[in-house]
Amino acid sequence: MRIVIAGGHGRIALRLERLLTAGGHEVAGIIRKMEQSDTVREAGAEPVVLDMESASLEMVAAVLQGADAAVFAAGAGPGSGAARKETVDRDAAVLFADAAERAGVRRFVVVSSMGADAAHEGDEVFDAYLRAKGAADEHVRAKAALDWTILRPGMLTDDAGTGLVRLEASTGRGPIPRDDVAALLAELLDTPATAGLTLEAVSGDTPVSVAVRSVAGN
Repeated sequence: MRIVIAGGHGRIALRLERLLTAGGHEVAGIIRKMEQSDTVREAGAEPVVLDMESASLEMVAAVLQGADAAVFAAGAGPGSGAARKETVDRDAAVLFADAAERAGVRRFVVVSSMGADAAHEGDEVFDAYLRAKGAADEHVRAKAALDWTILRPGMLTDDAGTGLVRLEASTGRGPIPRDDVAALLAELLDTPATAGLTLEAVSGDTPVSVAVRSVAGN
């Protein structure tokens, strides 16, 4: 497959790029800065410089043209304020979904967040983040033209992955290494029967491939 990843320089995305290219897929990673290109290439992906906060629908759709799948893994990051939660975590996700629809890319996987809810209350930056992610998820779920899967991991860590997870509609809170999130994303992309599911993920005792097959009904 040809897979385009928004947020291609992110810590989950770089892990995913390595896994996908090792599996024989062709991967493009959308990045904001030219200086991020070498890192993306080292992960095996083709860097595409495009600022999702200022790009037009047509520009993003052009990048997605001919792709078999798209992954939204972008984020404003922990040091950003509430405004960028809206422009990146919400608006860029909405734009990417609209562009996938425009380009005819059906398979669409989103890295969301546990607790994402457009109606979440609170005045802290993290509250704004959960609202932004929730609003983006709602937009994606409303698109009949997309075979979408939304993954909502728990607290992300940089611990070494174990390959063992708990993947359900509701898991309860808990940590999960970014390695294992990337492994889940790769498996979800290869399992189209997970389309239409919103899934939470934390560390557990089930191998990634088994967990994905289970939620897919296989």
